Amino acid sequence: MKIKPIASNMTELVSNDGTVILFSYQTPVACKLNGNYYKTSQKWSVTTSRHISKWLSGVQAGLAEQSFFDNLTAI
Repeated sequence: MKIKPIASNMTELVSNDGTVILFSYQTPVACKLNGNYYKTSQKWSVTTSRHISKWLSGVQAGLAEQSFFDNLTAI
């Protein structure tokens, strides 16, 4: 796995299988999984919403519960 800072308080976690998880601050909020994009259905701050929009940059993304993203990063 690789950690890639992409902007202030925005970080990507890239796994060996190609899964990419976006973190806003310390919270996973969006991902690219098997070629599909997903974003959290949880309402967060304006800044986190901006992070998600910036990262997706016009890409269509399905909605998923926050627990989906939490489970992606659970050890």
